[in-house]
Amino acid sequence: MSVSESAAPDGVARDWIEGVLAGSPVARSLGIEVLEVRVDRVRLGLAFRDDLTTVPGVLHGGVVATLIDVAGASASASGLTAGDGATGGATSHLSVAYLAPATSSLTVAATVRHRTRSGTHAEVEVRDAEERLVATATVTSRVFH
Repeated sequence: MSVSESAAPDGVARDWIEGVLAGSPVARSLGIEVLEVRVDRVRLGLAFRDDLTTVPGVLHGGVVATLIDVAGASASASGLTAGDGATGGATSHLSVAYLAPATSSLTVAATVRHRTRSGTHAEVEVRDAEERLVATATVTSRVFH
């Protein structure tokens, strides 16, 4: 994982992202990797695997949606600090537009566009190995205190 020094997240944020979100059983079983973390921006990767397909050569839409969900939640967590007193969080809204079949490894970038103490709204883009836009999404996350 690379962390931009100018926008490095708090240790609490890194712990949430690496341990709770990307480190969750579902994320680990899918092989989701943390590529970059900055405050309010996260990049994750997912290697193409045949066992994640719905038809030969195409990743299942639910796998793409799960990647988006983990990215949106990670972007939300990227702004947490020890002083926030956050005890958890959950996705309250997820909207995905599938634009092209996912036929190769994927990279997802999630950017928080609005943050309050109790939640975030993030925009997400999923691209394939050729940088083709595969899906766009919005993720609204709730932060519990």
